[in-house]
Amino acid sequence: MAVQERTDLLTFLETLTPEQWESPSLCAGWSVRRVVAHVISYDELSWFGVFKRAVRGGFRPDRINELGVADYAELGAERLLAVLRANLRPTGPITALGGQIPLVDGTIHHQDIRRPLGMPRQIPAERLRVVLDLALKAPPTGAKKRAEGLTARATDLDWTHGEGPEVTGPGEALLLALAGRKEALGDLDGRGMPMLTERL
Repeated sequence: MAVQERTDLLTFLETLTPEQWESPSLCAGWSVRRVVAHVISYDELSWFGVFKRAVRGGFRPDRINELGVADYAELGAERLLAVLRANLRPTGPITALGGQIPLVDGTIHHQDIRRPLGMPRQIPAERLRVVLDLALKAPPTGAKKRAEGLTARATDLDWTHGEGPEVTGPGEALLLALAGRKEALGDLDGRGMPMLTERL
Protein backbone atom coordinates (compact mmCIF):
# COMPACT_ATOMS: atom_id res chain seq x y z
CA MET A 1 0.00 0.00 0.00
CA ALA A 2 2.89 2.38 0.69
CA VAL A 3 4.23 1.69 -2.80
CA GLN A 4 0.78 2.29 -4.30
CA GLU A 5 0.38 5.55 -2.40
CA ARG A 6 3.80 6.82 -3.42
CA THR A 7 3.13 5.82 -7.02
CA ASP A 8 -0.17 7.74 -6.96
CA LEU A 9 1.61 10.76 -5.47
CA LEU A 10 4.34 10.63 -8.12
CA THR A 11 1.79 10.38 -10.94
CA PHE A 12 -0.06 13.41 -9.54
CA LEU A 13 3.07 15.50 -8.97
CA GLU A 14 4.17 14.91 -12.56
CA THR A 15 1.10 16.89 -13.71
CA LEU A 16 1.79 20.04 -11.65
CA THR A 17 2.92 23.33 -13.13
CA PRO A 18 5.92 25.28 -11.76
CA GLU A 19 3.46 27.68 -10.11
CA GLN A 20 1.64 24.83 -8.37
CA TRP A 21 4.94 23.50 -7.01
CA GLU A 22 5.40 26.82 -5.21
CA SER A 23 1.79 27.02 -3.95
CA PRO A 24 1.04 26.79 -0.21
CA SER A 25 0.15 23.39 1.25
CA LEU A 26 -1.84 22.61 4.40
CA CYS A 27 1.48 22.39 6.27
CA ALA A 28 2.08 25.85 7.72
CA GLY A 29 4.96 27.59 5.96
CA TRP A 30 5.54 24.74 3.53
CA SER A 31 4.98 25.00 -0.20
CA VAL A 32 4.11 21.94 -2.26
CA ARG A 33 7.82 21.62 -3.05
CA ARG A 34 8.76 21.64 0.63
CA VAL A 35 6.15 18.97 1.43
CA VAL A 36 7.61 16.75 -1.29
CA ALA A 37 11.09 17.45 0.10
CA HIS A 38 9.84 16.25 3.48
CA VAL A 39 8.26 13.09 2.05
CA ILE A 40 11.56 12.00 0.51
CA SER A 41 13.87 13.43 3.16
CA TYR A 42 14.45 10.11 4.97
CA ASP A 43 14.67 7.82 1.95
CA GLU A 44 18.37 8.22 1.29
CA LEU A 45 19.44 8.13 4.95
CA SER A 46 21.15 5.27 6.78
CA TRP A 47 20.48 4.65 10.46
CA PHE A 48 23.60 6.68 11.22
CA GLY A 49 22.31 9.46 8.98
CA VAL A 50 19.02 9.54 10.90
CA PHE A 51 20.94 9.68 14.18
CA LYS A 52 23.14 12.56 12.96
CA ARG A 53 20.08 14.54 11.86
CA ALA A 54 18.39 13.84 15.20
CA VAL A 55 21.44 15.16 17.04
CA ARG A 56 21.52 18.28 14.86
CA GLY A 57 17.83 18.78 15.58
CA GLY A 58 18.21 18.40 19.32
CA PHE A 59 16.01 15.26 19.16
CA ARG A 60 12.99 17.54 18.56
CA PRO A 61 10.78 15.99 15.81
CA ASP A 62 9.73 19.35 14.34
CA ARG A 63 13.34 20.55 14.11
CA ILE A 64 14.53 17.21 12.73
CA ASN A 65 11.89 17.40 9.99
CA GLU A 66 12.85 21.00 9.16
CA LEU A 67 16.47 19.93 8.75
CA GLY A 68 15.41 17.17 6.38
CA VAL A 69 13.34 19.61 4.35
CA ALA A 70 16.26 22.06 4.22
CA ASP A 71 18.48 19.31 2.77
CA TYR A 72 16.14 18.86 -0.21
CA ALA A 73 14.03 22.03 -0.52
CA GLU A 74 16.37 23.81 -2.92
CA LEU A 75 16.22 20.97 -5.43
CA GLY A 76 14.10 21.51 -8.52
CA ALA A 77 10.90 19.60 -9.16
CA GLU A 78 12.55 17.19 -11.60
CA ARG A 79 15.22 16.21 -9.08
CA LEU A 80 12.64 15.74 -6.31
CA LEU A 81 10.57 13.57 -8.63
CA ALA A 82 13.66 11.53 -9.51
CA VAL A 83 14.34 10.80 -5.83
CA LEU A 84 10.70 9.82 -5.25
CA ARG A 85 10.70 7.69 -8.40
CA ALA A 86 13.82 5.86 -7.19
CA ASN A 87 12.23 5.20 -3.80
CA LEU A 88 8.67 4.14 -4.59
CA ARG A 89 9.41 1.07 -2.49
CA PRO A 90 10.71 2.59 0.75
CA THR A 91 13.88 1.16 2.25
CA GLY A 92 16.12 1.86 5.23
CA PRO A 93 15.14 3.32 8.61
CA ILE A 94 11.79 4.61 7.36
CA THR A 95 10.68 0.98 7.06
CA ALA A 96 11.42 0.14 10.71
CA LEU A 97 7.69 -0.62 11.05
CA GLY A 98 7.32 -2.08 7.59
CA GLY A 99 5.39 0.23 5.29
CA GLN A 100 3.40 1.91 8.05
CA ILE A 101 5.37 5.15 8.32
CA PRO A 102 5.67 5.91 4.60
CA LEU A 103 2.03 4.91 4.05
CA VAL A 104 0.58 7.21 6.73
CA ASP A 105 3.03 10.04 6.03
CA GLY A 106 2.57 9.79 2.28
CA THR A 107 -1.22 9.67 2.38
CA ILE A 108 -1.63 12.64 4.71
CA HIS A 109 0.92 14.77 2.85
CA HIS A 110 -0.61 13.82 -0.51
CA GLN A 111 -3.82 15.43 0.74
CA ASP A 112 -1.87 18.37 2.21
CA ILE A 113 -0.88 19.12 -1.37
CA ARG A 114 -4.15 18.34 -3.16
CA ARG A 115 -6.62 20.22 -0.97
CA PRO A 116 -5.21 23.75 -1.36
CA LEU A 117 -4.82 23.15 -5.09
CA GLY A 118 -8.50 22.18 -5.36
CA MET A 119 -7.57 18.83 -6.90
CA PRO A 120 -9.38 16.15 -4.86
CA ARG A 121 -9.07 12.41 -5.33
CA GLN A 122 -10.80 9.26 -4.16
CA ILE A 123 -8.39 7.39 -1.89
CA PRO A 124 -8.99 3.65 -2.33
CA ALA A 125 -11.28 2.58 0.53
CA GLU A 126 -9.16 -0.36 1.68
CA ARG A 127 -6.05 1.85 1.82
CA LEU A 128 -7.87 4.67 3.61
CA ARG A 129 -9.23 2.31 6.29
CA VAL A 130 -5.72 1.06 7.00
CA VAL A 131 -4.30 4.60 7.14
CA LEU A 132 -7.06 5.75 9.53
CA ASP A 133 -6.26 2.88 11.89
CA LEU A 134 -2.51 3.43 11.68
CA ALA A 135 -2.75 7.21 12.13
CA LEU A 136 -4.45 6.65 15.49
CA LYS A 137 -1.44 4.59 16.61
CA ALA A 138 1.26 6.95 15.27
CA PRO A 139 2.34 9.47 17.93
CA PRO A 140 3.59 12.09 15.42
CA THR A 141 0.10 12.56 13.98
CA GLY A 142 -1.48 13.45 17.35
CA ALA A 143 -4.62 11.67 16.13
CA LYS A 144 -5.05 9.50 19.22
CA LYS A 145 -5.28 12.53 21.54
CA ARG A 146 -7.63 14.41 19.21
CA ALA A 147 -9.93 11.39 18.95
CA GLU A 148 -10.06 10.68 22.68
CA GLY A 149 -13.64 10.61 24.01
CA LEU A 150 -15.13 10.87 20.53
CA THR A 151 -16.73 8.48 18.08
CA ALA A 152 -15.26 9.09 14.63
CA ARG A 153 -17.43 7.56 11.90
CA ALA A 154 -16.76 7.66 8.18
CA THR A 155 -19.81 8.16 5.99
CA ASP A 156 -18.23 6.89 2.78
CA LEU A 157 -16.63 3.66 4.00
CA ASP A 158 -17.03 1.09 6.76
CA TRP A 159 -14.89 2.64 9.50
CA THR A 160 -15.67 3.75 13.06
CA HIS A 161 -13.44 4.44 16.02
CA GLY A 162 -13.97 5.27 19.67
CA GLU A 163 -16.84 6.10 21.99
CA GLY A 164 -18.49 9.40 22.81
CA PRO A 165 -20.08 12.25 20.85
CA GLU A 166 -19.96 11.53 17.15
CA VAL A 167 -17.92 13.25 14.47
CA THR A 168 -18.97 12.07 11.03
CA GLY A 169 -17.89 12.74 7.48
CA PRO A 170 -15.79 11.39 4.63
CA GLY A 171 -12.88 9.22 5.73
CA GLU A 172 -10.36 11.54 4.10
CA ALA A 173 -11.66 14.54 6.07
CA LEU A 174 -11.63 12.53 9.32
CA LEU A 175 -8.03 11.51 8.65
CA LEU A 176 -6.90 15.07 8.03
CA ALA A 177 -8.80 16.55 10.97
CA LEU A 178 -7.47 13.91 13.36
CA ALA A 179 -3.99 14.64 12.00
CA GLY A 180 -4.43 18.31 12.90
CA ARG A 181 -5.65 19.90 9.68
CA LYS A 182 -8.42 22.36 10.64
CA GLU A 183 -9.14 22.91 6.93
CA ALA A 184 -10.97 19.55 6.93
CA LEU A 185 -13.45 20.55 9.65
CA GLY A 186 -15.90 22.02 7.13
CA ASP A 187 -16.49 18.54 5.72
CA LEU A 188 -17.41 17.07 9.11
CA ASP A 189 -20.52 17.12 11.29
CA GLY A 190 -21.88 15.75 14.56
CA ARG A 191 -22.22 16.48 18.27
CA GLY A 192 -18.50 15.93 18.82
CA MET A 193 -17.50 18.79 16.52
CA PRO A 194 -17.04 21.43 19.28
CA MET A 195 -14.63 19.13 21.13
CA LEU A 196 -12.64 18.26 18.00
CA THR A 197 -12.57 21.88 16.85
CA GLU A 198 -11.21 23.01 20.20
CA ARG A 199 -8.45 20.39 20.00
CA LEU A 200 -7.36 21.71 16.62
